[in-house]
Amino acid sequence: MPRLRLLTAALTLGLAAGAIAATPATTQQPTLTQLTRDSGGVIPAAQKRVHFDHVALHITVHPETKSIDGFARLTFTAQKATGELLLDLDRNLPISAITIDDKPLARSSWSNPKGRIHIQLPKTLAAGGKVTVGVRYSGHPHVAENPPWGLGGFVWSHTKDGKPWIASAVEGSGCDLFWPCIDNPEGEPDWVDLYVTVPKPLVAPGNGVLIGITDKGGERTFHWRARQPDTYAVAINVAPYKHLHGEYHSRYGNTIPMDFWYLPGEKKQAEKLFANFPRVLDFFEQEIGPYPWGDEKMGVVETPYLGMEHQTINAYGNHFRPDPTGFDRLLQHEFAHEWFGNQLTNADWDDMWLHEGFGTYMQPLYAQYLHGDMGYFAWLHDLRLKIENRRPIVSGKPMTEEGVYDEKTGPGQDIYNKGALMLHSLRGLIGDQAFFKSIRLLVYGRDDPKPGNFKPRYATTRDYIDIVDKVTGRKLDWFFNVYLYQAKLPKLDVTRHDGTLSLRWETPHDLPFPMPVEVKVGDTLHTLPMTDKRGQLTVKPGETVIVDPHSKLLRQQAYIKTWQDWVREQRAKRRHPSS
Repeated sequence: MPRLRLLTAALTLGLAAGAIAATPATTQQPTLTQLTRDSGGVIPAAQKRVHFDHVALHITVHPETKSIDGFARLTFTAQKATGELLLDLDRNLPISAITIDDKPLARSSWSNPKGRIHIQLPKTLAAGGKVTVGVRYSGHPHVAENPPWGLGGFVWSHTKDGKPWIASAVEGSGCDLFWPCIDNPEGEPDWVDLYVTVPKPLVAPGNGVLIGITDKGGERTFHWRARQPDTYAVAINVAPYKHLHGEYHSRYGNTIPMDFWYLPGEKKQAEKLFANFPRVLDFFEQEIGPYPWGDEKMGVVETPYLGMEHQTINAYGNHFRPDPTGFDRLLQHEFAHEWFGNQLTNADWDDMWLHEGFGTYMQPLYAQYLHGDMGYFAWLHDLRLKIENRRPIVSGKPMTEEGVYDEKTGPGQDIYNKGALMLHSLRGLIGDQAFFKSIRLLVYGRDDPKPGNFKPRYATTRDYIDIVDKVTGRKLDWFFNVYLYQAKLPKLDVTRHDGTLSLRWETPHDLPFPMPVEVKVGDTLHTLPMTDKRGQLTVKPGETVIVDPHSKLLRQQAYIKTWQDWVREQRAKRRHPSS
């Protein structure tokens, strides 16, 4: 993710970026247009007029020249009558031919000046009609810049013994960096058939189910089939991989294939990590619900960059490093996106916290699942120290992916940290039963998910607020208005005078915020309703008073700011030691 959604681990949770094994490009790259650099934003009307049914994507990878040959056969159904199609593809991948329903289209009927292919159809496609577009192209895909954080693209690397090790990392700038697509969260095709051709004896793990492997001379083609993947989650992975396979017998009665592709010479470490797959699966199925892709696989592939939530083939580049949490946080976080990102997809990048806030909150929950409350609260406190509060988590307008992650224009890492802490506070407000029910309804669209009775979904922030209101029977806009749509956190003013403890919420723009506050006086726990943002309690002289003893409230706290200011000062001194 170019500020990376996926990544989380390094930016959000403190992993070092030094794990990246790719060699950075040393030659000047062709300039990407702004259209290609961006992913998401306002979807063009012509793209909204069609439904993306299927793509057969053929990619031949040439490691020696760091180039690809591509042919995409895309099928659409018109939702409204249309005479044109718009597809996104980097103009630096020259198109040699386009066909409509397998018939050549005149060169004068299509163009790609800025990274968006304008295709004039031979005749108007009526509502309900289908059309198949073929796009043949080739070239050198953009090389990822500091993957997975910078501009996306391909990573051309090598194993320790010099064999090709190649991967795509395109979430930030989108699918159009290597295949013609609708580069918007709502651009998911119903089905993808991915054919990756590589030199023997290289291996090409992919999304979904392996349909077959075809040999031809010195090459072989791996055919993968996946249902409704995020467009940026369609992934290319090539290396002399070794393979581990197992099965997980789910609490829902189905059997889920588990697969891990790792580099030669790393069998011992790979087997140790692979042994954790069933426990991670069990946690998510227990806390959230059935693994959404149980009919395909739980797949992980070792990559020459840190990681990414590619559907059923999560990128893993954490080098099997130990972690003080007792589990591999990168593996666990990326796997969370199978629910929050792949099964549930934000309808717009502005709702990205639905991916990252929920995905991040799964990590303290997993620490609690493994180690008890100490792990849970230690993780939450670490997240709390990272919240910046520069901009609201949700702007209320269409955003590009880059716009969300750019600290100058969007919330940046707060979608992870603040999003997760907000969920912790929501859980304390509405209780576990309502909280986890709201998550099931968000992810599956129903409270009784079972394998086969749900489909992938889109959702917005408003959708989740409405779900919480329905589940609780309360109107909780005041909660979300303060935490999601305002930059600053609420402040709890606490004073103690003449035997009275007085509490008062201060909110941006004086917004309503009747957030109850627990206060422990001696051995007695009191709950102040704070209906008008105020509350009082009589306390005796000398009595011990603890406000919010169970740390349920996300709020401004002076010690956090003091710590953050000190950290910034230390960083500045390291950058400018003489000042």
